[in-house]
Amino acid sequence: MTSARIPFNRPCLSGGELENLAAALQRMHISGDGDFTERCHRFLEREVGTQKALLTTSCTHALELAALLLHLEPDDEIVMPSFTFVSTANAFVLRGARPVFADIRSDTLNLDEAALEASITPRTKAIVVVHYAGVACEMDAILALAEKHGLRVIEDNAHGLFGKYRGRQLGTFGAMATQSFHETKNFTCGEGGALLLNDARFIEEAEIIREKGTNRKQYFRGAVDKYSWVSPGSSYLPSDLLAGFLLAQFENRDRIQAQRRRVWERYDEGLRSWADSRGVRRPFIPAHCAQPYHMYYLVMPSAEARNELIESLRIKDINAVFHYVPLHNSKMGRLFGGADGDCPVTERVSERLVRLPFFNDLSEADQTRVIEAVQAAPLPALATT
Repeated sequence: MTSARIPFNRPCLSGGELENLAAALQRMHISGDGDFTERCHRFLEREVGTQKALLTTSCTHALELAALLLHLEPDDEIVMPSFTFVSTANAFVLRGARPVFADIRSDTLNLDEAALEASITPRTKAIVVVHYAGVACEMDAILALAEKHGLRVIEDNAHGLFGKYRGRQLGTFGAMATQSFHETKNFTCGEGGALLLNDARFIEEAEIIREKGTNRKQYFRGAVDKYSWVSPGSSYLPSDLLAGFLLAQFENRDRIQAQRRRVWERYDEGLRSWADSRGVRRPFIPAHCAQPYHMYYLVMPSAEARNELIESLRIKDINAVFHYVPLHNSKMGRLFGGADGDCPVTERVSERLVRLPFFNDLSEADQTRVIEAVQAAPLPALATT
């Protein structure tokens, strides 16, 4: 009998999701900003420590909302890592800004704070940091640099909900932060996101933009006697059905995080000796960072070794994947001035990184299959660079 295929990701119920969906249907409020949405807002504000949380239909839309709040003008520049998902750039490109792609550190794969200042010009409006795999960027240095140049910091925290930097929750360092609740994330409603606001000056305008440019929130609070169109905006509200699904996962936070920690630590223990003896790099977690166990990846010694590993796992019905293709030398990135060699660490990591199957209910038996298949994979000769 052949073993069942092990997917890269599988969305998992935590308990309570179906009950909340039924409750939303019974309440007959399934559009946005119902009871479940407000409870999700309060949860994020309390547990993360942000001033205001607003659920959105995706992390992409949360980034777009953040870009609208910056009131960007043509030729404004936004500095961001090249090693990130396209939404990080698209949100600002849609507002007419130019993304400036910076390189990453070779250890955490986060924005290289030591090289960051070289990317800043008089046209720079903001710095977007991406906490890769939920491991914090070096926020002390980045915030100091932002203050020196009078720049906003935005955290793309799609991977990092409940991660910490020097004991402080990720998502609370920038003026704004964005979260993802896509089905590949620790907490999910299939598709969803949130904008976290840490500067009170943005709250009212964010509520207006999120509500199609109307002052509907103020109307429901009794601040105005009718609501109308007062600003450019769009529809970023998720259904309360999705919020009910998400709330059930939030309420099982401790169990979900314990499950993911078990999977991450078992990979790290099972592959440590193998990786160290073959020039394969495992995730690096600085002592002052607390990760949320979002993913487990390996950086292989060469692109050939990465491809060999993915293929050998595929033959054994195990789905492992690579991650970001550098934005700076993509078709769109080149239109903004990017070129091969601009971000050498990003280019090197991108062609060598592989992500292993990782989801909440990955069984020990299936994880053992993955570990043994990785250890048995043929590796080409070590790269010399």
